[in-house]
Amino acid sequence: MLKSPPLFVIDTIMHASDNTFTRFIAATDIHPLPERFTFPFCYTPHPLCVLAAQELQHHIDTQHQWQHNFGLDNNDAIGHMFGVLLVQNQQGELGYLSAFSDKIANITHLPHFVPPVCDERNIDPAMKAQQALIDELSTKITAIECKPSYTQLQQQYQTAQTQAELAAESFRLQMIEQRKQRKLQRKAAEKSNDSEFMTQEFHRLARESAFDKHQQKTIRQQWAQTLADISDKLQADTAELALLKSEYDNLTAALQQQHYAQYQFLNQYAETQDLNDLFGGITPPQGAGDCATIKLLQHAFKQHLKPLAMAKFWWGASPAAQIRKHKYFYEACKNKCEPILQHMLVGLNIDANPLLQNPAEGKELEIVYQDDAMVIINKPAEFLSVPGKTITDSVYSRMQAMFPDSDSPLIVHRLDMSTSGLIVIALTKDAHKALQKQFIERTAEKRYVALLDGIAEQDHGEINLPMRVDLDDRPRQLVCYEHGKPALTKWQVLERKDGKTKVYYYPKTGRTHQLRIHSAHHNGMNMPIIGDDLYGQKAARLHLHAQYLGLTHPVTGEPMVFEVDADF
Repeated sequence: MLKSPPLFVIDTIMHASDNTFTRFIAATDIHPLPERFTFPFCYTPHPLCVLAAQELQHHIDTQHQWQHNFGLDNNDAIGHMFGVLLVQNQQGELGYLSAFSDKIANITHLPHFVPPVCDERNIDPAMKAQQALIDELSTKITAIECKPSYTQLQQQYQTAQTQAELAAESFRLQMIEQRKQRKLQRKAAEKSNDSEFMTQEFHRLARESAFDKHQQKTIRQQWAQTLADISDKLQADTAELALLKSEYDNLTAALQQQHYAQYQFLNQYAETQDLNDLFGGITPPQGAGDCATIKLLQHAFKQHLKPLAMAKFWWGASPAAQIRKHKYFYEACKNKCEPILQHMLVGLNIDANPLLQNPAEGKELEIVYQDDAMVIINKPAEFLSVPGKTITDSVYSRMQAMFPDSDSPLIVHRLDMSTSGLIVIALTKDAHKALQKQFIERTAEKRYVALLDGIAEQDHGEINLPMRVDLDDRPRQLVCYEHGKPALTKWQVLERKDGKTKVYYYPKTGRTHQLRIHSAHHNGMNMPIIGDDLYGQKAARLHLHAQYLGLTHPVTGEPMVFEVDADF
């Protein structure tokens, strides 16, 4: 916990009846101002934002105006996302604003922090009246659904429905057996050589068949009538329920649209758009508009402050599924924030989107092995395996250019863009099929080396954490025991040095970001890989390398081993 004094002198001044502007004193003597505003979805915090974040962390740690359990000393609690926005006021004074995402301890307003975009204290009275009507409808619906006579009839209906299905199935099986017996009797009559007997038997069997069908129809009609009688008794309540639920749904949808309209987002031109406008009729994700970055920009525009740079950091224990590290910086989440920020950042001079830049430019693919069937290459870090949405340069495109006559899909397996190391390319369709089978059946042996930010206590172990994509924040993955796919990794310590641990990883499954998640998650190694810009902290590169690959040659069947050491 940060207990040291602030790194620079600050004071808080009143600004247009607002006490959220925290002024830097001589801060620009330490660092120059940013040239452009932060690209919020991929950034390195500006040094002045780092100073502001450290000052805010000191405030959170030492203030006594409110209390919240961030889980730093209690595993039963979780932390929270905070943000700072570097700004200049109209007098040219440099300062910053502070915010937290959503609520803290179910509170939206706290001293020192900017208010929410949509202030629940100022909700239109008509909306409150509409909510009261919705609550009243909900009470009426519950009253009917819990009424003893209604619940008893509902139970009778469900029981009768089950009995009807059982009766119908039982008679159907009986008819099948009787049909078999009649078939045998027809064959016996045909063998009797007595035409009169055969005719009589055929007529009798036909009558029995018709009677069975009549009986089946009768059973269905009887049960249909039983269900109809119960349904008639339920009619008054079910009709009333249908009307109440229809009215409830309509009012709820209308109120939801009105609620979204209360979120009026500004930009520097004082133009406003609400959640309905920005999400184009699609229901916005839960929490959209309550992110710290959005609250900060909204307040800055309201107070006529000039935004210069932003940063968000996590304070406290990590959630169970996502990976959040205490005091680490994080980007804005795309699914919730991108449509809103596209409007709010209009006209600002923003850093270039690094995700549009080709990280493979100027890099070469090292060929480790090559024959007529396959190629083994050593992929550099920050090099796509296959073309992305905006960047086509990749292992696939390079191999396609190198082997234009190949009839193979080429790519047998992939490595994350940030991961370096061995990857196999198939040059023929047959080789591709044979090699891919080895990866699918997990007979290909893979070993990675990684450098972790921390000291591992054990010498070896395994991590079994199911994973799925974070739907609100792609491409990040998260741990999910309900919908996640199995992910298993075995590990072994190689070296402990300077507060870091070098390990071998043996992934038994191949989930996206599996080794990164299993490293950083608190139920895994609880130590991010050095340079992991998604689950840890940025560095010159991600210190993860596919170092060893063992497979069978797709043509000769010869066992082959390839090994290339990491350059970190």
